[in-house]
Amino acid sequence: MSTFQRLPLPDKRISMQPPCRHPRVQIVAREEDSEFVECLECGDIFEASEFKDMAIEDSNAINEA
Repeated sequence: MSTFQRLPLPDKRISMQPPCRHPRVQIVAREEDSEFVECLECGDIFEASEFKDMAIEDSNAINEA
């Protein structure tokens, strides 16, 4: 009886490309107190408040440089 060793699958989140800054988004869903947006460049979907937080972090990084 032979045994096979399973090799780990490559992590899809690791990429050689820089992370998308989500320059163009559109609203795809609304709930009671939240909106969800989709990045038109990479296809990621996230809560709109996260998008606002990313913009704040980017502006803080620019100001610190």
